[in-house]
Amino acid sequence: MVDNSTSSVIISGGTQGLGMAVAETLIAQGCTRLTITGRDVDKGEAAAEQMSGDGVDCLFVACDVASIEDCQAVVDAALAHHGFVNGLVNCAADTSRGSLADTSPELWARHMDINLRGPFLLMQGVVRHLLETGKPGSMVNILSTSAHVGQSFLTAYATSKGGLQTLTLNTANAYRSNLIRCNAVAPGWMDTPGEDVVQKKFHDAPDDWLEKAEAGLPMGQLVKPDQIAPLIAYLVSPDSGIITGAVINYDQQIIGAVPE
Repeated sequence: MVDNSTSSVIISGGTQGLGMAVAETLIAQGCTRLTITGRDVDKGEAAAEQMSGDGVDCLFVACDVASIEDCQAVVDAALAHHGFVNGLVNCAADTSRGSLADTSPELWARHMDINLRGPFLLMQGVVRHLLETGKPGSMVNILSTSAHVGQSFLTAYATSKGGLQTLTLNTANAYRSNLIRCNAVAPGWMDTPGEDVVQKKFHDAPDDWLEKAEAGLPMGQLVKPDQIAPLIAYLVSPDSGIITGAVINYDQQIIGAVPE
């Protein structure tokens, strides 16, 4: 039985999709101190209210992870409200499209700011707190199988996730003697509200795009947030022991496989 009763966890992008599924899983496993972030204040406050109660204190902090000041303020707010932080899940991400030829410097910078610098700043704030207090902690970065290569229209996204993978491994190596662990989970194509928006905005997908997409996959489905959330919660939990520097691909497509 995974026990997160001693955890105080920050989840960026925790107001919907995978982030919210992770938050709900942590609560089910006994976590009573959560800080969730997102850009939409109404959605964030509603999510925090929904998850609070029965001893659970869920704080919402409005945050655009592209903002240096917002990222720094999240850790400060979590510490002021909960007293300590010993867990972090970096879920927030930008998945907008662009190939090498048509990615503007502005789009490139946006991906690096949201998908790489934002997680770096949140990790930095949490690690500094843990070092100051001498306490152990655990961080999980949500990558993507695109970090390994990615499709042609995901140049900036894939590169940012590759950078986050390196940051994960560098951090795990640097702070293992301080009992601060850092791992990553790399989902494949995932069924989230954000993905629905992306498919319709960038690919002119019809309303039944999900059904058609799943029909063509080996296991007949996209990755579901409620399936992957327990793995992420386990890696945050002290129950995952000494696991650090792990990058777990969560997908039905096998990295490196070629057509038969």
